Amino acid sequence: MKSKVYFYNLRANKASSSLSSKVARIFDVAGFKNIIDKNDLVAIKIHFGEKGNNAYINPIYVRKVVDKIKSYGGKPFLTDTNTLYKGSRSNAVDHLVTAIENGFAYAVVNAPIIIADGILSKDSVEVKIGKKHFDTVKIASNIFFANSMIVMSHFKGHELAGFGGAIKNLAMGCAPAAGKQQQHSTVQPVVGKGCTACQMCIRNCPVNAISLVNSSAYIDPSICIGCGECVSICQYGVIKPQWGTDMDAFVERMTEYAYGAYSTKKGKIAFINFVMNVTPLCDCTPWSDAPIVPDIGILASFDPVAIDQASYDLVNQQFGHRGTALEEAGYGMNPGEDKFKALHPETKGELQLKYGEEIGLGTRDYELIELK
Repeated sequence: MKSKVYFYNLRANKASSSLSSKVARIFDVAGFKNIIDKNDLVAIKIHFGEKGNNAYINPIYVRKVVDKIKSYGGKPFLTDTNTLYKGSRSNAVDHLVTAIENGFAYAVVNAPIIIADGILSKDSVEVKIGKKHFDTVKIASNIFFANSMIVMSHFKGHELAGFGGAIKNLAMGCAPAAGKQQQHSTVQPVVGKGCTACQMCIRNCPVNAISLVNSSAYIDPSICIGCGECVSICQYGVIKPQWGTDMDAFVERMTEYAYGAYSTKKGKIAFINFVMNVTPLCDCTPWSDAPIVPDIGILASFDPVAIDQASYDLVNQQFGHRGTALEEAGYGMNPGEDKFKALHPETKGELQLKYGEEIGLGTRDYELIELK
């Protein structure tokens, strides 16, 4: 049976067709009120953006979801988990400061922020899933104990996962640092030729696995936890994952974690994807590169696999933007070509969708309902 995915494009010619209005309307049309009971504690899973990043979801749109939840008797709070890597969101204090500085203050969004895994990413609950890679997964406590959840995801590229949408937001975003480490444990990057010894990777490695050896960065494989932060932080592109069958395991582990987070909220969880500012990399980087395709719109569904498949398809139907990382890749500029494979040739983003369907996270078979 096809999953319904509701879609609004970005065309507007009056106040009622503004994107803010469409966010509120898609909430109602998709039937999200049905997962909210009176006095429910409703987690809005969001990525607040790393300091210096500007591609994350605009807080104005988040406010529309907050107000909708309140109108149906729910008690919303914004939430995310701390990062595994060193950065502006690696503990709850810095994370809160970053969120507020990026525009998510109470005065703007009308809801409090609660970092789901505690001050030092130690607060989690073991959830049994019984899958190929994990029998149990670690889910952040304040997400686990919420009564229902709206997952708001910025759809974009990702240097390890291929792309990031609802599935990745569930997987990495709902896991404490220990859970993120479990997902990344099969990936250990290496330093190639051309290292300038800028030491940016050394300063950002969460476990001090990187040092300078003969004027080049060296990653100690006995210490590396495979978080991948050095891959995204290297501005010269000389640090690369060791691709191969282990990357399949990484994507499958990530998808199993998404299943674990989803399973704690079955019947009480819904998804909104913003297919705008489709940048080459995750919002975890302290910068945002130019979008690779035109802004497309917003999608809503109860199915995380279907909404990501629809988002993926919509992006790949576009012409690529000139003067971007996509054009530099030398492939992917034409409709029908895989933009994310062009950006990150060795990744297997589509495996998120295939494996997610296999383990019961959702279906790739969807009906796209375009709203007017």
